[in-house]
Amino acid sequence: MTKHAVRVARMFDGERLVDGGVLVLLDDRRIAAVHQGDAEAPDGWPVREEPNGTLLPGLVDAHVHLCADAGPDALGRLAERPESDLDGVIEASLRTHLAAGVTTVRDLGDRRDAVLRWRGRRVRDDLPTVVGAGAPVTSVGGHCWSLGGEAGGVDGIRAAVRVRAAAGADLVKVMASGGVFTPGTDTTRPQFTDEELTAAVTQAHDLGLPVTAHAHALSAVEQALRVGVDGIEHCTCVTAAGARVPGELAGRLAASGLAVCATLGTDPAVVTPPEVVETAARAGLSAAALRDGVATLHRAGVRLVAGSDAGLGPAKPHGVLPETLVEYVACGMSATAALAAATSVGADVCGLGRRKGRVQPGFDADLLVVDGDPTGDITVVRRPLLVYRAGVPVR
Repeated sequence: MTKHAVRVARMFDGERLVDGGVLVLLDDRRIAAVHQGDAEAPDGWPVREEPNGTLLPGLVDAHVHLCADAGPDALGRLAERPESDLDGVIEASLRTHLAAGVTTVRDLGDRRDAVLRWRGRRVRDDLPTVVGAGAPVTSVGGHCWSLGGEAGGVDGIRAAVRVRAAAGADLVKVMASGGVFTPGTDTTRPQFTDEELTAAVTQAHDLGLPVTAHAHALSAVEQALRVGVDGIEHCTCVTAAGARVPGELAGRLAASGLAVCATLGTDPAVVTPPEVVETAARAGLSAAALRDGVATLHRAGVRLVAGSDAGLGPAKPHGVLPETLVEYVACGMSATAALAAATSVGADVCGLGRRKGRVQPGFDADLLVVDGDPTGDITVVRRPLLVYRAGVPVR
């Protein structure tokens, strides 16, 4: 099936909607051509017809945990999981993402670089492309310490970044604040000094790697912005009084150009256990507060990328990214902006913007076709009709 085509009613090309009929030609894992209107495919090219379909770039989930199986306390249980189990969990996670139309993921926290090792042993066009950070750099006893990335002091932080680079990481993730599900850590305070976090950023940039910072605490978001990270995960701005993104800070985040991944999106069919809700609420992380924060960031013009935190638990299964987009729209984003966050913006943030995230000739034929127009009703992203990975239909 080297040369074939897809005809749809409309296309979201990664930035805008193109209506009135579109024919996309696929050849040898790449997009060969994009035609509007009533164009015909070349002789000998089979055509798949989806008369009510919208074709999009394959989705990018910019925050996943492939080693986590989406069961209760999935990250916590990783510390005890046999190494021999992890390859199977990673591949099952990726298959679930692909079925939902996600063709690229950015893994932001595996156990002792397991995802990087898995990727190094395999070249897989039948699974999503993986951008990986390896084990996150965290303070001694800090958030997700059991994943193997503990470090302290300027020299220790620099060494930890060099270890990530030697393992083949595409970026460095730093736990700039505590996290909700690691006992003994504090979501209201930074985990590192300015000097330590600056050392991480400087060392990573010297090695050509971007840095994204897990930051729930308002003080940790301020710190991350101050030292020049490239991205912030969560960005909930928690203080002892709760979670609220100050408008003035949102303006500075927008001016910096860094990417914020707010990690919204849960499976609406899953009832979150009361103890989990209570734990999050004690940290000030109610659903309303999280949505208000995203609304503030969006109004300020912050560069928002779509990422789900998939794998963390039953409400955060792999493949849940469509719900992230639904929630982004509920926060006041236009459907077009939400789709861009999961396509062109996501590809750019993952360092893949020259070949993924847009429907353009020469780009990878990682594509999604959904039933209906997602710019008019974002919920249609829940209903994939076709998924192509490297030009091959996988759904």
